[in-house]
Amino acid sequence: MARKECIAMLLAGGQGSRLMDLTSKIAKPAVSFGGKYRIIDFTLSNCANSGIETVGILTQYRPYQLHEYVGSGRAWDLNITGSGVSILPPYATQEGGAWYEGTADAVTHNLDYIKSHHPEYVLILSGDALYRMDYREMLKTHKEHNADLTIGVMPVPWEDASRFGILTADENGQVTKFSEKPAHPDSNLASMGIYIFSYDFLVNALEEDAINQRSSHDFGNDIIPKALADGKRLFVHAHHGFWKDVGTIASYHETSMDLLGEDPLFDLFDEKTPIMSNDSSRPPHYIGPDGRVDDSLVANGCRIMGTVRHSIISTDACVGERAIVEDSVLLPGAIVKNGAHVSRAILGENAVVEEGVKLGSVDTTKDTAVVGNDVVIGKGE
Repeated sequence: MARKECIAMLLAGGQGSRLMDLTSKIAKPAVSFGGKYRIIDFTLSNCANSGIETVGILTQYRPYQLHEYVGSGRAWDLNITGSGVSILPPYATQEGGAWYEGTADAVTHNLDYIKSHHPEYVLILSGDALYRMDYREMLKTHKEHNADLTIGVMPVPWEDASRFGILTADENGQVTKFSEKPAHPDSNLASMGIYIFSYDFLVNALEEDAINQRSSHDFGNDIIPKALADGKRLFVHAHHGFWKDVGTIASYHETSMDLLGEDPLFDLFDEKTPIMSNDSSRPPHYIGPDGRVDDSLVANGCRIMGTVRHSIISTDACVGERAIVEDSVLLPGAIVKNGAHVSRAILGENAVVEEGVKLGSVDTTKDTAVVGNDVVIGKGE
């Protein structure tokens, strides 16, 4: 097999507990987003649009639906013989089996997969952020600096910098300091959790980390600080476009709303770098004679008999007669029955709001209401 220039390892095993009921039954990267997509679609589409043809997806927590959704990778043009998508779940060894201890440990357990392709570079990604990025530009930065490791960074407002892993770099982009959630940051370059490693350095760093009993086996907590302390060549690659972690209910709701409007912060309709999906073919959505839709995304298979305002209505969702849905997200199959009123809420897959029920509030100081998958909200709840 010819040596590949760059392969990707996509970390998709997180439980996503901060998404509460939305991840009670499925892995975070498999959560529906944007009407017809799932969170993992955005990273996989970035790979496809960047010419990354070999992607290992590391799964762990409740992986069945994610495995079924990704399938052969055909939806993202990643079903290429000798390349394409490979699902990499945890497995037992002679020493036994256990869940991955950290992000670095997950990749360490799949070093055989990486070695089988023997790439020049390895791109490490997470499957829980919404952004567009041409990884070829980041790889170009990596090669120009002859780097051991290049880290994708995003300039953030200074007042938010203490919430992130912060990198300080010199005028050439070489990392001089890394601080995890510093109280008094001296830089506003936040790590995006996107890394490009030179192959030899990655293999050596992971094998050393694996036998370090004091390590938490995490890229941010262990691999990066040790590489910096050892004098390795670490550089940053700044991303200036849209990027949001959708790992909390607040960020999930806020980012969903960013998809709406005539000039949305994130444009799903950009034809140059399309977002691809494995959404099954469904009939067109139907808007009834008294149905009203304003400033919303309505996916295929939906039936809108009531009023929808500034909302995301996912595949096969239904809004009944005289019902109102506003500033909300309905995941696939969710039903809002006749006369119900849903405001600033997220309804999980196949959730039901019964007739006449009022759910959520227009008061933006209150938390977004969340209904888990398959949950029925009746008049007495």
